[in-house]
Amino acid sequence: MSEYILTEVQDGIARITLNRPRAINALTEDMFTAMYDALTAWHDDDAVTAVELAGEGERGFCAGADVRALAETVREGGPFLRYLETEYALDMMFADYTKPVTSFLRGIAMGGGLGIGGHVDRRIVYADTVMAMPETKIGFFPDAGVMYELSRAGAVGVHVALTAATFTGGDALLMGLADESADGELPAPLFEDSAAWIHDCYSSDDVVEIAHRLEHHPAEAARQAARDLRARSPFSVHVAMRALLRARSLRLNEVLAQDLRLAESVIPSGDFVEGVRALLIDKDNRPQWRHTSLEEVPTAEVDRVFDY
Repeated sequence: MSEYILTEVQDGIARITLNRPRAINALTEDMFTAMYDALTAWHDDDAVTAVELAGEGERGFCAGADVRALAETVREGGPFLRYLETEYALDMMFADYTKPVTSFLRGIAMGGGLGIGGHVDRRIVYADTVMAMPETKIGFFPDAGVMYELSRAGAVGVHVALTAATFTGGDALLMGLADESADGELPAPLFEDSAAWIHDCYSSDDVVEIAHRLEHHPAEAARQAARDLRARSPFSVHVAMRALLRARSLRLNEVLAQDLRLAESVIPSGDFVEGVRALLIDKDNRPQWRHTSLEEVPTAEVDRVFDY
């Protein structure tokens, strides 16, 4: 059992607490394994009637996967896919668990955190909930099965997937990533304040056209979204768009299978390690992406990633 996972059973309720608060409960491979083992043990335990999942600390539920460690594994030529296989198997186990699972998505709930907490039976959000799928910032694409929900959330889902934009618990409720609020009615700015320009700009399936629409929109928020989109890994944005379109017709398990196959090609390509360096290690926020713009990404290169 990982020191970063706490478990207990009380009055029939089994509880898993992510216990790495200094790292906003960033998920290690050992943490995935510990949770998988706990769920396996409780599966046939008649004393357990339900499961609850929460995060320790004031900053949030979970910041996602420990991508620094994953990038180091890639740099060393290690088995990076093993980490993702373990992660995605756990995501599916939470989603398909035979006993009801509730996740408490307080504060920061991002990336791989939404993989474990975003597909369960009852997902509770709060006034302080801040969600995102920030993967295009680090040369990756939204994974952990979350494309299943994003692909069904219309233009807002496209915006979130491509730009790594943050969103509220209220937005999550309307996007199908949450079920109820613990704090009453919550604001949903992506569906309220930004609804018009998001709908105007993200109705295309072409990321270059989306960028141009954002850049020429009269709303300053749209032009800022264009700047954000241009700052992301161009290759990752193209992959994310293609993955999102495919996810619309896939079941959750099929989305997770797609995530693994895409990661097998995308992670070693170079942008992932560079993105982690720029954002999380050196923190210079000046990644040197392999392609300098969305327009320069060859379609054939994206096609190869999906040829599996």
